[in-house]
Amino acid sequence: MSGAGKVVCVTGASGYIASWLVKLLLQRGYIVKATVRNLSDPNKVTHLKRLEGAKERLQLFEANLIEDGSFDSAVHGCEGVFHTASPALAAATATDPQVELIEPAVKGTLNVLKSCSKEPSVRRVVVTSSIVAVMFNRRPQGPDARVDETWFSDPVFCEEIKAWYCLSKTLAEEAAWKFSKENGIDLVVINPGYVIGPLLQPTLNTTSEEFVSLIKDKKLYPYYVFDDVRDVARAHILAFENPSASGRYILTGKARLPEEVLEVLQKLYPSLGLPKINTPGDPTFQVCNKRAQDLGIVFTPLEMSLKDMVESLKERNFLI
Repeated sequence: MSGAGKVVCVTGASGYIASWLVKLLLQRGYIVKATVRNLSDPNKVTHLKRLEGAKERLQLFEANLIEDGSFDSAVHGCEGVFHTASPALAAATATDPQVELIEPAVKGTLNVLKSCSKEPSVRRVVVTSSIVAVMFNRRPQGPDARVDETWFSDPVFCEEIKAWYCLSKTLAEEAAWKFSKENGIDLVVINPGYVIGPLLQPTLNTTSEEFVSLIKDKKLYPYYVFDDVRDVARAHILAFENPSASGRYILTGKARLPEEVLEVLQKLYPSLGLPKINTPGDPTFQVCNKRAQDLGIVFTPLEMSLKDMVESLKERNFLI
């Protein structure tokens, strides 16, 4: 267990990606200091307390993204900090994007980094960003376009098209790079796409809600980059443990048309009665995943990710 005796912090630990990150860190022997918004909410903490190794090596802290100094005690004594906490509301449900999405994403990231800058034990911070902080810009996208870590979303463009979640992630990542450079923080950023796979938390997050809507309401969402939640969690750990890790890491096996994903689901679960589709064409861009592979990521097959997610949703009665 390469993490034996090492202390790390995970912010937003009750979330979809973060719950898996805590699980894998505990499996590797780490002592995990995990933050949640409300320690008295069983939906935030019960599934974490049940993880193997949690009784001995999991410490829970209450923290608020927009409260100055809220993360000081959680990062104290930590060697690594994984900042995953960020609001993930669907843009359509946000009545005030500035207050509900942008401010907590940006200020929360800066609050965590400020806490890290005061703690000499912290040697690296890994931040969970998103593919939406990469490719929402005016660059041409077509079958020959190759999206890689040099792409950055344009905040002005995001605002023009009212892509508020994309704007929040873009501004938060920009703020993280600026603060880290100015304060000498070793920062690595993970940029996953649409995350699928089994759930550990007892409630639906935004992406799993949309997945349930696909199955129950036959509503197809226009996503192209799909990542297994376990791959995303592993990438965070590899980004911390590998001394040569640096910069950004886009995580995806390949870009896929939504119809292609639906076709796989139809083959796996014909009884779901999903709508018929036309033969998939080519995705509107390619994604370069060389950096992720060099980091050590072996991508989970799409079929396995989809099957494990459906079975997880069935187990929790979300598909009734």
